[in-house]
Amino acid sequence: MTLPDTAANAAGADRTFQVDLRGLVDLLSHHLYSSPRVYLRELLQNAVDALTARHRLEPAAPADAFGVRLYADGSLVRVEDDGVGLTEADVHRFLATIGRSSKRAERIAEQRGDFIGQFGIGLLSCFLVADEIHVLSRSAHTPDAPAVEWRGRGDGSYTVRTLPAAARPRPGTTVTLTPRADAGEWTRPAQVHALARHFGSLLRHPVTFDDGTGGPGGPGAPVNPEPAPWVRTYPTPGARSRALAAYGEEVFGFTPLDTVELDLPAVGLKGIACVLPEAVPAGRRHGHRVHVKGMLLSEQAEEILPEWAFFVRCVVDAESLRPTASRESLYEDDTLAAVRDALAERLRAWIARAAASDPDLLARFLQAHHLAVKSLAVHDDEILRMLLPWLPFETTDGHTTLDEFARTHRTVLVTSTVEEFRQVAAIASAAGLGVVNGGYTYDRELVHRLPEIRPEATVADLDPATLTAHLDPVDRETELAAAAYLAQARDALAVFDCDVALRTFQPASAPALLVDSREARHERTRSQLAREQEGGLWGDILGALRQEAPRAQLILNQLNPLVRTAVTIDEPELARTSAEALYGQAAMLSRRPLRPAESSLINRSFLDLLAHALRKDS
Repeated sequence: MTLPDTAANAAGADRTFQVDLRGLVDLLSHHLYSSPRVYLRELLQNAVDALTARHRLEPAAPADAFGVRLYADGSLVRVEDDGVGLTEADVHRFLATIGRSSKRAERIAEQRGDFIGQFGIGLLSCFLVADEIHVLSRSAHTPDAPAVEWRGRGDGSYTVRTLPAAARPRPGTTVTLTPRADAGEWTRPAQVHALARHFGSLLRHPVTFDDGTGGPGGPGAPVNPEPAPWVRTYPTPGARSRALAAYGEEVFGFTPLDTVELDLPAVGLKGIACVLPEAVPAGRRHGHRVHVKGMLLSEQAEEILPEWAFFVRCVVDAESLRPTASRESLYEDDTLAAVRDALAERLRAWIARAAASDPDLLARFLQAHHLAVKSLAVHDDEILRMLLPWLPFETTDGHTTLDEFARTHRTVLVTSTVEEFRQVAAIASAAGLGVVNGGYTYDRELVHRLPEIRPEATVADLDPATLTAHLDPVDRETELAAAAYLAQARDALAVFDCDVALRTFQPASAPALLVDSREARHERTRSQLAREQEGGLWGDILGALRQEAPRAQLILNQLNPLVRTAVTIDEPELARTSAEALYGQAAMLSRRPLRPAESSLINRSFLDLLAHALRKDS
């Protein structure tokens, strides 16, 4: 678009944007911005950028010499700044060429590297709540510069006029919106003030609000009365720590277990990480509050920290992070990757300090967030060496640290699944075996790394042979006396590929132990499918994969009174039913999911035993 001549300017001739404005507003509202409320953030960004440019032009001016003033009374919203202002050429450059090539946009961004946004696209976001935007601006570059008026309308047309300097006595820009009737939710005075606080509480320039009533939100009410808490001075380290914790509680709504100061001078980043006081689900990532040059960019910036750091929530303010086009998230580039790595290192350092100097804090932290630390220790050798001995695990001695458990058990056995641990825990404990539940995320891998920290410890996977080797055999006479019963029990349980043996073990209250594994069950299922599909394509494939299918083992406890009675049963049907009942009870104690055939067996054996008892009593 060519610039209009001066006469046309003075006459205020109508012109149109170089885009389909209605389509652009639809794009902004449905695809770029998360909510119409961002209009105020965009206006504040433009004002702050103008102030930054004004300070460049007048570096000797005091920091608070220039500011931003907001006004809203229900009928209009006005944002006025003392910034560098716009010339007539600036108005056309920023507002008449929106939507041209990205290369041009990148060049503008390079020129405006110290600024938050870009004037044109940000201003157009105001059409989300208004049908008309009025801009009155005067440039600070020339003392007698005229004022420039720009009036844009929702139909895509706009006018530009030059006015005498008296139309705006001081340099700067005033943007006035006439809200649409359906935009009251976002343009009421109280909402405008709340949005200004939300987006601009950490801005470095003074921002005030006026609602025209003279009340609490009256003339000169500060939007950002105090600087960010991490840049203030405090009389003692304790006072600083309490202030940061109070700010974290105000922002996030919880009392932090601790606060970690974040300071990366290379990118001008400062802030705090608040350690959550309670555990969160594994892998659940919290959003973090990220400000860029004081302006709130996002409350849900997950990308600022690595995935394993889900035990903290951060609020930071940065100079050099690059926003996306919507300025509601961060652009993934080398700078963001470096910041993420550096912040991760700060969290590691905090854990190290807690481990070295504050055992009470470390204990409270691990009680709440041991899973997060385990996920970190898997990939971080330093954290592994530092914290593995202190991490809690589920063991046959209860929930205890791995260091304490290894002192009691020189050989540490670890299961592959939770259900295997539950099958053997009581028996292994009575036999004096030290078993760790390795079925939870990261646990088995971490337990196997224990010898790296404690060379005197030995770690091995628990298998059925290891457990059964610690069960005492019965004497030969007892074995022979129970042979007939054991044969009937094996026949009854053959459908489950289950063998039956008689042993003695503690506790005597346990009648039977079902020794099985998930892998063994899968192999038996695959073998069964191969037999069923024999001769077909799938049968050949499954047959090629088939190995010798391991059998489950039901181990009856000769020390248990019920078992001693059962092995003397000479009635075949009752013997089969009792064996099925013992199998079902052992399967339920293992807490693994029951197969339909097992559920049916449990119900049938219960009813058969009940019927037998009733017949006997009658």
